[in-house]
Amino acid sequence: MSLITANMALAYTAYAIGVASPGPSNLAVMATAMRAGRRAALVFALGVISGSAIWGMLATLGLSTLMTRYSYVLVVMKVLGGLYLLWLSFKSLRSALRKHDAADLDGGGGDSSLWRLYGRGAAMHLTNPKAIFVWLSIITLALSNDAQRADALPILAGCLMIGALIFCAYALLFSTQSARRIHARSRRWFDGILAAAFGAAGVRMLLSR
Repeated sequence: MSLITANMALAYTAYAIGVASPGPSNLAVMATAMRAGRRAALVFALGVISGSAIWGMLATLGLSTLMTRYSYVLVVMKVLGGLYLLWLSFKSLRSALRKHDAADLDGGGGDSSLWRLYGRGAAMHLTNPKAIFVWLSIITLALSNDAQRADALPILAGCLMIGALIFCAYALLFSTQSARRIHARSRRWFDGILAAAFGAAGVRMLLSR
């Protein structure tokens, strides 16, 4: 196996582990699947993947240089990302405090609802400054010092395919009837855990340097 191929395999593996590990995006896909069903979860996952694709393309174009020059952009992104996660925490907490379930994710199936879900999924990734650093690390890991910018395109395409498979797998797995029945029985506990997870992630992002 050549060095480039070995580095690519290492980058793919690192990206797959990172995407599959529990995080705000995965939790949101799971929650959407159990609350609103398979179609809504897949649309939300598509939004997440689209946001990731934007960060991936910017990373291949050398965004690190731009962010070093305009460091305040990163600060703004952290604030927006932290506030967005806190907003998700509030919504989950409000749902946990309800006695009866209520459609809170716009998953009714209408085109406008699906577009809102897609936008929320994209916002989940676009307001997360850690996503760009993950991409920068993956690109750097996979390429040698004398590599051309175009050499990053197979890394980008491969990682996006891996991400799409993993996020869609979460959407399909947690939208099954058995998963939704379990959620219906323990909805308030699940939403409480989501509220705590989103809240902790939001505070951590706001306080990070």
